[in-house]
Amino acid sequence: MADLIEHVEGGVATLTLNRPDSLNALSDPMIEALLAALDRLGRDPAVGAIVLAAAGRAFCAGGDVKGMANPDPRTPQQKLDWVRWGHRVPLALATCPKVTIASIQGPAMGAGLGMALCCDFRLVARSAKFGAAFVKIGLVTDFGVSWQLPRIVGEPRARELLLTGDIFDAAQAEALGLATRLVDDDALAAETQAWAQRFAAGPLLAHAGIKRNLLAAQTRGFAELLEYEAVQQIHATATHDHQEAVQAFLARRPAVFAGR
Repeated sequence: MADLIEHVEGGVATLTLNRPDSLNALSDPMIEALLAALDRLGRDPAVGAIVLAAAGRAFCAGGDVKGMANPDPRTPQQKLDWVRWGHRVPLALATCPKVTIASIQGPAMGAGLGMALCCDFRLVARSAKFGAAFVKIGLVTDFGVSWQLPRIVGEPRARELLLTGDIFDAAQAEALGLATRLVDDDALAAETQAWAQRFAAGPLLAHAGIKRNLLAAQTRGFAELLEYEAVQQIHATATHDHQEAVQAFLARRPAVFAGR
């Protein structure tokens, strides 16, 4: 059985983590499949939104803690290379040109939380629980959690959550601003698809440009960002989608975007 299931329909690509018996803990085959799918779907003009979902009662438990009890014959350099390889997943999610949506039920822990934080939106079922409990097993944060969490919930709360490793529930996630929407468990799939369809039908090039601007804003000074935005805007004005949107506005009709 594949560790990742891919389904594409109506411009929406759904990637389902599929190790339910292990609470969808990350595996090498899952990481490899995620990297290949995110690269390919990010370049596919027929895909406008990517949903990261999960089978069973959990989103992702993070790393496989049970496997950590086994002796590891790898050298420190081999271990480092492996972590760097895995870190290509949060980087791929954070830099993906398509709108990404995490559809979360049950636990989202450690690296699972990291993947969710790297998505543009997080639709959260009431059964969801979150935690960056690295400290509880004597480890430090990875999968980009120490970058993303402070930017979403604020540095003081992130510091508390990371240093205590405390678990927080869906209602707390909503109060912290981590949950884009909080929904009943039985409504999660439908709500996720509604969000994904909305963005799949939108101006894909504009989405990609806005995401590039947001990413640039995290590392650039204000004056440098203004110049970057100016260049991005000139590119956007030359697109078919911009011209279509203008004509649709003047004609008082819905725009039909073509992703070009």
